[in-house]
Amino acid sequence: MLDADVLDRIYYHNSLRAWLIALAVMAGVVLGLAILRRLLLGRLERLAKRTRTEADDVIVDLVRRTSVPFRVFMALTLGSLVLTFPAGVRAGQIVRTIAVLALLYQVALWGNGLIGYFTRRYLARHAAEGSSATTITALSYGARLLLYGMLFLLALSNLGIDITALVAGLGIGGIAVALAVQNILGDLFGALSIVLDKPFVVGDFIIVDQYMGTVEHIGLKTTRLRALGGEQIVMSNGELLKSRIRNWARLKERRVVLAFGIPLSTPTDVVERLPVMVRQAIESRDLVRFDRAHFTGFNASAFNFEAVYWILTPDYAAFMDRQQAVGLDVLRSLEREGIKLAPAPQTVVLRRPKEDQT
Repeated sequence: MLDADVLDRIYYHNSLRAWLIALAVMAGVVLGLAILRRLLLGRLERLAKRTRTEADDVIVDLVRRTSVPFRVFMALTLGSLVLTFPAGVRAGQIVRTIAVLALLYQVALWGNGLIGYFTRRYLARHAAEGSSATTITALSYGARLLLYGMLFLLALSNLGIDITALVAGLGIGGIAVALAVQNILGDLFGALSIVLDKPFVVGDFIIVDQYMGTVEHIGLKTTRLRALGGEQIVMSNGELLKSRIRNWARLKERRVVLAFGIPLSTPTDVVERLPVMVRQAIESRDLVRFDRAHFTGFNASAFNFEAVYWILTPDYAAFMDRQQAVGLDVLRSLEREGIKLAPAPQTVVLRRPKEDQT
């Protein structure tokens, strides 16, 4: 047992009793945080094995990333609360400053883990879109750089350094750099928009203005198409998103309008039966959905008909095969009735020779 007089002796402005209590508090906090971390890890790992959700896996990773310096300096901070220091002594302020730095370091570890988790999750869900991996990886590096920069400024502020001029300088420098490389930044944000909004992905056949081709690569600055003629078309992402994009890969079915005319000499009962014959010809084919068939009117040379149907496949070769088959079936139906298609009306323009004009 220590004598009461010994416990009351003053060492560095605090009694020995206060120092022992502070050490006990620090040891208790370190030990308690270690036990709590171990218990949480064990419980969360067992829970993560039983569930299919990814949220518990993230929590397990964050708990694992809780560093020893963070736990030690948090304990040191709590232990220093037991002690008293004179106004001119900065020991307490130094301890608190180090503790804040340890907290910022721990936040950097947690933030890095979260960024890595969301990056891996996105890449795993879009593994087939290999070209987006470059963009997402670059964005993850940018997010880490932004996180570290903010924490670095907070650390400087905690150390008593005035960061107002530094922040202002960074802002002005950032504006100058952004103006200098605005086209590049436009393409970078275009790449981000393409990756997240997905107007098209690698392998899609798209038409952009007068250009058309299959998407081969989506990069940070450009998107590359393989044209029908075999050449590669390189387009900047910023300009690409300003254009109207027609994505034929998202096509699920194609609409076909079949319009034709028959001679005015055709009997009325045949004209009445013709829409039914056209419908039967369309419905006899697979991957085809009939919409309508009507006698739409007549002009000076023909009775006019119009049929609409859908071909239920995006494959262009299959589309042309069905369209051809339906057209031939309609022609056979007309031949069985002894009907020929009416010739298209022609317009004849008569002009006087120049020498006859007055």
